[in-house]
Amino acid sequence: MDGAGALRAELADHLLGDGVLHDSKWLKAFRAVPRHEFLPRFYRQLHTGDWEQVTARHPEWLELVYADRVWVTQFDGDDTVSGGTPTCSSSMPTIMAIMLEALDVHNGQSVLEVGTGTGYNAALLCHAVGSGNVTTIDVDPHISRRARKRLHRNGFFPTCVTGDGALGHPDRAPYDRLLATCSVSTIPAAWLEQTRQGGLVVTTLHRPIGAGLVLIASNGDGTGEGRVLTEDGRFMPLRAHAHPRALAGEGTFERRATTLRLNSVIDPASPFEFFAGIALPDVAAGRDWLAHSDGSWVHHHGSHVDQGGPRKLWDVVEQALVDWNDLGKPRRDQFGITIGADGQHLTLGDLRWHL
Repeated sequence: MDGAGALRAELADHLLGDGVLHDSKWLKAFRAVPRHEFLPRFYRQLHTGDWEQVTARHPEWLELVYADRVWVTQFDGDDTVSGGTPTCSSSMPTIMAIMLEALDVHNGQSVLEVGTGTGYNAALLCHAVGSGNVTTIDVDPHISRRARKRLHRNGFFPTCVTGDGALGHPDRAPYDRLLATCSVSTIPAAWLEQTRQGGLVVTTLHRPIGAGLVLIASNGDGTGEGRVLTEDGRFMPLRAHAHPRALAGEGTFERRATTLRLNSVIDPASPFEFFAGIALPDVAAGRDWLAHSDGSWVHHHGSHVDQGGPRKLWDVVEQALVDWNDLGKPRRDQFGITIGADGQHLTLGDLRWHL
């Protein structure tokens, strides 16, 4: 076995040992598909905050490729820059495995992948169910063209489409499964319209606080229902679903004491974070601040907070914590999701919140 093959086997064994791989077809796919063929170059962030380009000339390139890490491959939709806002990446293999397992796809079933990216995930799908059953779409023509070449070079021939993933790809519909490797604020209607009745959609909710993987069963008519998955997942948004930038403000403010740590609100490992996101829709977060595009903001100083703008966001946070405790501290996997004629909602028993 060559060096890359050994590293592939090590990665697959790691995913198996961590309990995120169960189906033998995905274990075989991770063992067989060469991730390095789809990552000839990527970027890693240094301690200084700068980005370092890593290519095959880098002594650690191959080991880094097969590390269980996400790697950025593009910034600001521009292949010529080495910094900015990431707009394409190769997802963390653990998250890929979780989503592929949740997809529950079987031989002969058709799959639409939204967000071709590097092409690596499409290759895993092709290995598992056959290239003829896989359609993959990306909005960026340069990304789509590169991925197609890499897929073909490695013996995979899915239908590769350049277009707006939010619209799906009706020419090959209906699909048995739809997998979105980008996040969305709400579920595009086309995805459920193009997924046959009983088919599954796996994607990620794009929420600055309380993001999460969701699994939805389609009713075949643009509606569906499902649940939030136990495992957390964070993906770059579908470009049309990116949130406007919100900055922590200045000006007149109120200062008061608090015993609630900001990490309890914004850290994905916190059991409260998902519910906090329901109470704080579209609220952006930083290391010591919260902010909304309406001008509301919070600066957190450990033992006290400053808050300003039209809404007192920290008051909202603390009330949400009270509500969460009263509900029995529900975790993310206790929440459902419904997409119906009356809108899209997260649910908890009889409670509903608009997405």
